[in-house]
Amino acid sequence: NADKQGEYDVKVQGVEISPNPIARGQPATFSIAATTGAAIDGGKLVIEVAYFGWHIHSEIHDLCDETSCPVSTGDFVVSHSQVLPGYTPPVSLKLMLINSC
Repeated sequence: NADKQGEYDVKVQGVEISPNPIARGQPATFSIAATTGAAIDGGKLVIEVAYFGWHIHSEIHDLCDETSCPVSTGDFVVSHSQVLPGYTPPVSLKLMLINSC
């Protein structure tokens, strides 16, 4: 169920990265398989990148540009593709789904 802040009960079931390993300067696709206990009408996909714990980059994308909306209760997949710069160091990646309401 959604709470007053618009946060949903979303559980990530797995993440697939293609190609694996990622090739610097080449397209990479991140596919996140998840399940939700409530329908999601819209929101944001927030990508945060950190290098040794230091925040170095963030992006915000419309959730409905990354997957079909509305997202029905149950299983769904969010995929995001982009070219990583040639100078990309090994980093940690954090993805968040944020309700737009």
